[in-house]
Formats: sequence, C-alpha cells, structure tokens
Amino acid sequence: MSKEKLEFQTEVSQLLNLMIHSLYSNREIFLRELISNASDACDKLRVEALADDSLYEGNSDFHIEITFNEKERTLTISDSGVGMSREEIVANLGTIAKSGTKEFFSKLSGDSAKDSALIGQFGVGFYSAFIVAERVVVHTRRAGLSPDEAVLWESDGQTGFSIQAAKKESRGTEVTLHLRSTSDIDGEKSHDDLLSHWKLTEIISKYSDHIAIPIKMKKQQWDEKKSAYKELETWEQVNKASALWTRQKKDITEAQYHEFFKSLSNTSDDPLAYSHNRVEGRSEYTQLLFIPKKAPFDLYDRQQKHGLKLYVKRVFIMDDAEQLLPNYLRFVKGVVDSSDLPLNISREILQESRDIKSIREGCTKRILNMITDLSEKSPDKFLDFWKEFGQCLKEGFGEDFSNKEKLAKLARFKSSTHNGENHFVSLNDYISRMKQGQEKIYVITGESTQAVLSSPHLEIFKKKDIEVLLLTDRVDEWVLNFLNEYEGKAIQSIAKGALDLDKIESNETKDSEPENVDNSDKFKVVIEKAAKVLGSSVKEVRLSNRLTDSACCLVSDEHDVSGHLERLLKSAGQNIPERKPILEINPSHPLVEQLFNESEQGGGNIVGADGSNVSDGITDKFSDLVLVLFDQALLAEGGQLQDPSLFVKRLNGFLLDGLRKKSVRKC
Repeated sequence: MSKEKLEFQTEVSQLLNLMIHSLYSNREIFLRELISNASDACDKLRVEALADDSLYEGNSDFHIEITFNEKERTLTISDSGVGMSREEIVANLGTIAKSGTKEFFSKLSGDSAKDSALIGQFGVGFYSAFIVAERVVVHTRRAGLSPDEAVLWESDGQTGFSIQAAKKESRGTEVTLHLRSTSDIDGEKSHDDLLSHWKLTEIISKYSDHIAIPIKMKKQQWDEKKSAYKELETWEQVNKASALWTRQKKDITEAQYHEFFKSLSNTSDDPLAYSHNRVEGRSEYTQLLFIPKKAPFDLYDRQQKHGLKLYVKRVFIMDDAEQLLPNYLRFVKGVVDSSDLPLNISREILQESRDIKSIREGCTKRILNMITDLSEKSPDKFLDFWKEFGQCLKEGFGEDFSNKEKLAKLARFKSSTHNGENHFVSLNDYISRMKQGQEKIYVITGESTQAVLSSPHLEIFKKKDIEVLLLTDRVDEWVLNFLNEYEGKAIQSIAKGALDLDKIESNETKDSEPENVDNSDKFKVVIEKAAKVLGSSVKEVRLSNRLTDSACCLVSDEHDVSGHLERLLKSAGQNIPERKPILEINPSHPLVEQLFNESEQGGGNIVGADGSNVSDGITDKFSDLVLVLFDQALLAEGGQLQDPSLFVKRLNGFLLDGLRKKSVRKC
C-alpha cells in the first residue's frame, strides 16, 4: 500500500470555543486585548509613515475611542491606526492564530524595530471578544486607500465569517461587539455591567492605563431629574497614557516616586527605599522596586499571593507575578515592564524560561543591594526595616543558596552582652568582639529574649563574658540548618553537644578562677544510679562544665534536634522521632551534693521514670530527687511535663521534709 499524506481536519468552531473558554480566566481580558490591538495599529501607522507621511491623511493624531449603547447592547472600540485592507482582514481575522503584528514586526529592522512598541504576538487576542459577544462586526479602512475601499467583517464565532465592501471616511478600525444576554463566564448572568461608564473605566485603569495611546470616552453627567447619568458630546481621556517607569530618572522627582508607590501599595506611607533601573542585554526590561516601611498584615499568609506587577510593553499582564521574585522578598512592591517576555497564549500565566530566571535574578540582586545600602548608609532605617521584615529575609537562607553570603551579612540578632530593646548585632560585629582563643560563634534558640537570657546554658558564658547570639524568631531553628558557618567560624548552639571553652581567655584573673577539679570518680556512682532511675527518658547522664548556678540542664546531642525545635515541629502537627536529651548535672551545686550523699545509702526496688524496675541500692529519696531535677531541667528549657501532678507531689515531699527538720531544730 502506497504512503498517503492527508491534512488534519479541524472543526474550527469547536477549536475557537476551546480557545475562548480555556485560554482566558476572566472575561475582562477581552477589552485589554482589543485595546492592545488598537494600540498596535497606531504604532504600525507611525512606523510606516516614517517612509510615507501621506499615510497620515493630514491627521497625525492617534487615539482609541470606546463607546457603548445600552439599548442596542453594543460596545465599540475604534482607533485611528493603520487599518486593514480586504486582503489583510481575511488573512488576519480569517485565520486563527495569524498575527499581523508578529508578521509586521518580523519585516522591521534597525531603528524601526527598536522604536516600535507592538504588543500582539499570538494572533488569538481578537477572538477573546467572543467571551462576551454573540456577534462581532469589524469596520476598517487601511490608511492610504480611498473611503470606498473600506471593508465590513462580521462573525458569530461559530459558523465562519462574512465580508463585504463598505465606505469609511476616516482611516483605522472599529470593532463592535454585540453583547450576549447571558454568560457562563465567572458565574455572570449577563454582561449588563459592561454597558456602563464606570465599569469600562475600571477595566481600562486596571489593564491599559499606561498604554501610550490616549483612550477616550464620552463624559457623563448626573441628571437630577432622571436620577441617572446622561452622556455628553464631549470626550475625556480615561487612561494616563504615561508610565512613570518609562521616563528618565532625571525627569522624575522623589515626590512622584512616593506618590506612585502609595497608589501601587494602597498605603499612606512613603517607601523606605526605591530603585529605578533599565536593564539591557539578552533580556530587556525596566524595574521600579520599592521597600515598604511597614509589613502588610498578610505577609506570612501562605495563601495570599505576593509579587510584582508585570507589564509587557506597558500592557498590564498580572498583579502578583510571583515568579519574578523569590518568596523571601515577597514584601517588595514594584513594577517590571518587559520588552519581550515569553507568556502563554492567554498572556495570563508566565512560562518558566531563561528570561524569567534572568529577571528574577536581576530583581533579587537589586533588592539585596538596596538593603545592603540601607545597612551601610542609614543604620536607623535599616533597623526599622529589620524589625518589620527580618524574619521574612531569614527564609532566604533555605531558599536562595546563591545569595547566602549576602543574607548572612545582612542578618541581625539580639545578643547576651548587647541586649537593649533596639540593639541588634551582625555576625561581623560578633566576630570583631570574639575573645582570644575563641573559634566558634555561639548561639542559643528559644521562644523569647527573656527566656533564653535566663537559660542555664548561658551561665558559663556569662561568667566568662563570652557573647552569645539570641535566636528567638520561629524561623531561626530552620535557619541554623543552612547557616552553620560564617567567615570560617563554625556556628554552634550552646544547647547542643559538648562545650570546650578552656582555650578562651576569661576577663577574670587566674587567681579568681576556681580550680578545675576532676569529680568524675566521686560522682561515678551518682551518674550510674541516676541513669538507672531515668532509664530510656535520657540518652545519657553526665557532669556539666557549662553550669555555675543551676543544678542541672538538658542538652541535645550534636546531631539531634534541639528541645525548642522539637516543640515547634510538634506544635505544627509534625510527627518526629522522640528526642532523648542528655541530663547534665552540676557537681558543685548543693542538690547534686545531696544526691551524692544519698547515693551511698541502700534501698529497695524503685520504679524508674520509664516504669522499669530499678535495681537495689537506690533509695526512694534519691530516685525522687533525680526525677525532680530532671523535670526542673525540662521546665527550664520550656518543655512540658508528662505528669505535672506527680512532679508537684515529689516537690511537696521535699518541702515538707525540710520544714519538719527545721521544726525539730527549733525544738
């Protein structure tokens, strides 16, 4: 059998229906697309007239006019652009996905290509009109042709289209939409609201405010007698027709930047900082970025979209282009206007590409430079920034490895030695104050500054006057997974692993320092018996070199999660393996001395913390004291007791015992 070559058979009406109802997420898009087409038509004429100014026909004015008729249920978009001939309208509107703009642009070269501001690329934007229209009529005449050479095109978007000769005195194109009476889009029952001045101006302001061509509508005035608005014969411009970010920086005042930010962010505050730049290269775009003074209430709402406003050649594409910024910079407001950004066909969804990546990297670099400048040139402003957005910026340690070093230089923390309400220190500040022999950056995590400052883990550091950074933000535990060293200095949590502070010089004189006594042999029995009492509740019991005032503390093993992180994860509903902490006891504390005395006494069968039967040789008093000390250490690190009532019972037992002995002595 010989090979046959056949053409695909296309049901055009079904294809068009799919395009209309699948490519576009909301009905308002149609007006943006038709206005963009009108703007393109004006730009085409401007470019062609460079070679032949007779195409202006004595009128070089460019405008887009929008009118509506409530009675006829029509909406008309007209322009004074280049228009179309019969051949062009058949080619452009008679072929789906045939883009006249794209074909025109491909023929340009040199300065003409650079100066043109053509928007359309796909050739399907026009068909979005059928989202709201049951019938579309296009009346057009190409510039340079006679009025009798105009063309009338008409279609219902299903059964094809008709075309006939017509007459049109002025150049350009009129697109008239006969609106549907009902709609399945967005649950709307009708499109009546599109036949109103306020709704149309709202859509224009949202999507086409910065189109360079003036968009005009007839003025409306309130009629007291009829209690309704009446249309006047005078026209008014309803778009700004000017984009602040497209102007030269030298032509824009600081007040204008501030006003633009206020309108952008819906706030009354001036921005903390801003940056306006034109980026050229393989990806060409303009960025206007603002750092707000105050964090929005929904900054940490993961369901809320954050991002920059995206424009392509001054045509609004989307409000929250999240792909243009990493999530940890979501507090930044601003605009990106690209010259040539790859969008999907509907122009509502960004496609991940090298261009998108380039813009995201460029915006990220610019913002981090802005923040760095604040930290170096305006410390007070930077402090205000850090209070508002510091936690958000810390998320970048896990999200943006390429800028980890920059983020580390910007990070600020409370300090055990510089802990004023408004006092934050950088890692560079910390390193500059490190003591002779100190090789690590010491940190402690906790729920609040007050809680960590009273932690027993800090005692030896206070005594030796060694600075410890206080990490009290919820994100800090997560940050430590990625920020484990800085400038060659390891970052160590003082609540994890063993401490070796012997090499670090102390401010105290050697004569005033207590002599280090090896108590390991003396307390060997205490540790063994305490480990039996606690059983599987702990990984280990050992003597401490970090305690000076407290009797004991809980320490996490070097590679285990901390107690604080464990509680955070559990509060978030995460299932994690149960942590077995290390109990460290202070051999110089009176309670531990009492443990030693009691360890020399015999005893009967004692039930341990895990319910196991403890061997002979351990008294009830020894067991209860160990369990009380363990529970105290758990409370001191912010944990919760498994059996608070039993803890109270044991503690009351010791209190009563002490009171009885005191009473006997008095007698």
